[in-house]
Amino acid sequence: MIQRNEYLELLKPWREKQLIKVISGVRRCGKSTLLAQYMDYLRSTGVEDEQIISVNLEDIDFEHLQDYKALHDYFKSRLCKDKYTYVFIDEVQQCTGFEKAVDSLFIKKNVDVYITGSNAHMLSGELATLLSGRYIEISILPLSFAEHMELAERFNKLAMNDETGMLLMNPETGMLVAQKRTPREEFPHYLRYGSFPYVSELERDDNIIRTYLDGVYNTILIKDIVKREGITDISVLESVVKFLCSNIGSPVSTKKISDTINSSGRKISVNTVETYVRALADSFIFYKADRYDIKGKQHLKTLGKYYLVDTGLRNMLLTGASADLGHQLENIVYLELLRRGNKVSIGKLAEKEVDFVASNADGVCYYQVAASVLDESTLKRELAPLQKIPDHHPKFLLTLDDIMPNANHDGIRQINVLNWLLNKK
Repeated sequence: MIQRNEYLELLKPWREKQLIKVISGVRRCGKSTLLAQYMDYLRSTGVEDEQIISVNLEDIDFEHLQDYKALHDYFKSRLCKDKYTYVFIDEVQQCTGFEKAVDSLFIKKNVDVYITGSNAHMLSGELATLLSGRYIEISILPLSFAEHMELAERFNKLAMNDETGMLLMNPETGMLVAQKRTPREEFPHYLRYGSFPYVSELERDDNIIRTYLDGVYNTILIKDIVKREGITDISVLESVVKFLCSNIGSPVSTKKISDTINSSGRKISVNTVETYVRALADSFIFYKADRYDIKGKQHLKTLGKYYLVDTGLRNMLLTGASADLGHQLENIVYLELLRRGNKVSIGKLAEKEVDFVASNADGVCYYQVAASVLDESTLKRELAPLQKIPDHHPKFLLTLDDIMPNANHDGIRQINVLNWLLNKK
């Protein structure tokens, strides 16, 4: 089980603060694991087991708590009298009216509340109204490439006889693991199979991993979208999903999706497409990056781009499709920018486009992403949008090319994307 240290460090400062801690993210991205690791941290500081109350509302053992009154009474009966009680509710959206129970627990003295959910919808309704300004949200994603490499290296260290150059066996799981690989050798696996934490622990077999990813995908579709939205024609929803998967990194409009599906003989209105796309975003399976007018300094409402939470899901859904390395690489960079606490937009500058405008408390940075710019004309094309930006914020070109450290094109830094993902200079 990999330590999600970056998320743990984000969570620790909020301990015992009068705010509800909301941990959100797609199913199977590691929310429950993060809670378990945070509880271990609490115990390491002297917190006793009786002070920690935890339920997972997807566990059938807690099915009777899927009503807000029963959930509230369960926790209330277990609160400590003279010391802090730490309340953890995993997959809170499974409880009908959960916001009432959460609100009541929150206002009690010496109660520290943590909840997780797999749907952004839980923060858009009554909970947001009841608790406006009284909660903080930490959004988590599947493993970064740095975390993936950490896990791969750990398996290798656990393996027996790692001096043979042969396949190695992890004594903890009995699984075969490959000989130590460099980041460049490991990256195609990360790109192909994605970054859900459990995938990194599975044997590297197409059938095994595809079966696991198919299960994750269908759980998201059925539990988080079809059931909630009352969708009867799942095949049309899947057509929307596959359209977005095929067009990651490309400007998309709901009308274009509707027109494409209608041209294939299926009927779907623009309004229905909008409902489906919103539901997919609410379930954290897709993320939308709006366009930003760099010169006018304003966000534009049309032709945003969508990125998938995991490239492994895309490769599972689009069997036999073009690898499209450039756009998949762009997808991975987009997710990494989110992990690093950025708000990410697509930059528009007259007729040119900057892949990403990333902003956080430290300022703004601009990024172009390309698989390779060894061809002079490609390099010129990728640099052109960055060169047109009139301000002096940092500008980066990320590629898979092996280059000299600190390569510089008139102030634009070119960095090997694997080094960037691993936080290497």
